Amino acid sequence: MTATAPATSRAASNGAAAVPPSTPPLPGYTAARRVPPAINEPIKAYAPGSPERADLKARLASMSAERPDIPAIIGGREVRAGAAMQVTMPHAHRHVLADWHLGGAAEAKAGIEAALAAREAWANWPWEERAAVFLRAADLLCGPWRSTLNAATMLGQSKNVFQAEIDAACEMADFFRFNAMFAQQIYEEQPVAAPGAWNAMDYRGLEGFVYAVTPFNFTAIGGNLPASAALMGNTVLWKPSNAAMLSAYWTMKLLEAAGLPPGVINFVPGDPVEVSKVALTHRELAGVHFTGSTTVFNSMWDTIGRNMGSYRGYPRIVGETGGKDFILSHPSADPQVVAVAAVRGAFEYQGQKCSAASRLYVPRSLWPRVKDAMTAMMAEITVGDTRDFRNFMGAVIDKRAHERISGYLADAKANATIIAGGKADASTGWFVDPTLVETKDPAYRLLCEEIFGPVLTAYVYDDATWHETLATIDRTSPYALTGAVISQDRAALAEASLALRNAAGNFYLNDKCTGAVVGQQPFGGARASGTNDKAGSKWNLMRWVSPRTIKETFVPPTDYRYPHMAAE
Repeated sequence: MTATAPATSRAASNGAAAVPPSTPPLPGYTAARRVPPAINEPIKAYAPGSPERADLKARLASMSAERPDIPAIIGGREVRAGAAMQVTMPHAHRHVLADWHLGGAAEAKAGIEAALAAREAWANWPWEERAAVFLRAADLLCGPWRSTLNAATMLGQSKNVFQAEIDAACEMADFFRFNAMFAQQIYEEQPVAAPGAWNAMDYRGLEGFVYAVTPFNFTAIGGNLPASAALMGNTVLWKPSNAAMLSAYWTMKLLEAAGLPPGVINFVPGDPVEVSKVALTHRELAGVHFTGSTTVFNSMWDTIGRNMGSYRGYPRIVGETGGKDFILSHPSADPQVVAVAAVRGAFEYQGQKCSAASRLYVPRSLWPRVKDAMTAMMAEITVGDTRDFRNFMGAVIDKRAHERISGYLADAKANATIIAGGKADASTGWFVDPTLVETKDPAYRLLCEEIFGPVLTAYVYDDATWHETLATIDRTSPYALTGAVISQDRAALAEASLALRNAAGNFYLNDKCTGAVVGQQPFGGARASGTNDKAGSKWNLMRWVSPRTIKETFVPPTDYRYPHMAAE
């Protein structure tokens, strides 16, 4: 079914004045409402002959023929300014899907003004009313909007049908539903009270606006970063990735359809340098919610540090950045289990996950069988247009990514051994074959640097050096996002878990290192991988509130003197 913009959407305008959300009346009942129990959205199979497959195929065809003109949405108004940019299919890079307008400093300022204008009313809504917006968005997403968000993700970000389904439909709905449940848990956490007094914690939204900067690789992150802050009473300036503009636009339209008031989330596509220059130096900056590269996050942190004297308060800085994620096989492991974990972990969505397996450590005794199993599977993997559901892989996101990954492949050809793959083709799309590299150098750059592509580098260690290999893994990369250990020896799992305790924020035993599920495996890493504020848990939501302690004394004292001051 084709999703349409809500009937209440605002007409295009050259202005961007905010229309503040009015405070809704308090509910006309006294029930203590509880959000529905959060349950992970079931993943649809899209098997041949299924209704969901037919619906999605139809939406892919219609969306391929559309060419929407994507504006900024500021204070509920559509704003078209700046140069017109194009959204193209990564797997068919001559096919234009949409046009969007490159905003700059003016649009950033307007978005901030709209957010600040909407802040007081939105923050004073009953929290249940705010939660209702996102709960409704989840149900719309899983119903009539499902094919639209999935199709936008498949066409604009080159995800296959399964990767799009678990991201754009299931994970985003899970974020909306579980966040509401976690918010309720936070609001219910209240201090004890002594006789004669009543204590309370008022969980206020931050004073100012939150700047949300979202990546291309997960539509769900594009929805969650602005929405999680908004749920807790904040208003947001959202700058989506230029490489995920189609799905980001439809996410914004979904939130509008769910009843999000104007000005609460201000959608500002634009030049990242110009928008960030305005947002990060603004007096009212209250927080940054970021997912992207470590280099960009470091520069944002540096800018904030240099401007600390100019802010109203200390901005909250929350970021999930890079990864150089590992799979470690113990000599006791089943070679087939290792091979499947490596192939799925490294090559699903073309390795464009911050959690993707990028380095593989295998004992010499298992390497021949692991290598043979992997190369057999890789020979069967098809790479191509995501509209063909038989394809396991699509294209990498754009020309810049294709050139960067091609550079690593050239390095591997010169300085390591390419076991399988190694080819890149840009004639029709930004295609890179799944590639397995072997190196004898544990410090080789392909084991250390984030590639963000379908390239897995293996290091074969002597079985007797298991303990030393644990130390090597821990010190090889500056990142600490995800990691996996595969073993049938329980003692080895325990030893690896302890030795690698700080090497990964998400740690997997006998599984691949990708696939964190909201509410089940809260996601985030430390070191150069970010602030580890765990998206998909209440830990993240707590960053978007500023608690106020309230004490009410029922019978205040009327004499300043204490009993010990009386005469003997």
